[in-house]
Amino acid sequence: MKGDLDAASVAGFSGDIPGLIGDLRSDHAGETGAVAIYQGILAVSRDPAVRHFALAHLATEREHLAQLGALLPPGQRSILLPIWHVAGWLTGALPALVGPRAVYATIDAVETFVDHHYEEQVRKLPDHGPGGALRTLLIACQADEVEHRDEARAAGTPTTGLLTQAWKWLVGTGSALAVMAARRV
Repeated sequence: MKGDLDAASVAGFSGDIPGLIGDLRSDHAGETGAVAIYQGILAVSRDPAVRHFALAHLATEREHLAQLGALLPPGQRSILLPIWHVAGWLTGALPALVGPRAVYATIDAVETFVDHHYEEQVRKLPDHGPGGALRTLLIACQADEVEHRDEARAAGTPTTGLLTQAWKWLVGTGSALAVMAARRV
């Protein structure tokens, strides 16, 4: 983590950035779900390439979760974390039952949403000071998520079938609803 960026420093400037604590709460909840997605994939998939992909990305998501967790005291985290864990696990496990193409399509959908989610937050933050340090952290997390999306796209066969498109819509819509809820509770 950059410099002295921690829960106390975030508390010191959070009043200057409307919705910051809610944004961070949603980020922490999202990374909780991301860890669970890869755990769900690993619990079900026996495909060596999918398992390698999931293990590599699980490590990154765990790092993001630790970094964002350090910015929020436990009392400011979403009380819905158990739901995000179960939903994330199912979001990974169900496509893993179908096969690699479904896994990669799922990660593509999730990470496309997360890219836009982080971008909205980055735009609200200053370039300097503690807010700048947070901006730098979120940009780094966003870059990792874009890399995950791009790797999923490269590994998967592009599918435009109705079922795949419906699943990707469901994943994106579910992610958006989860963010809205996590920002509040």
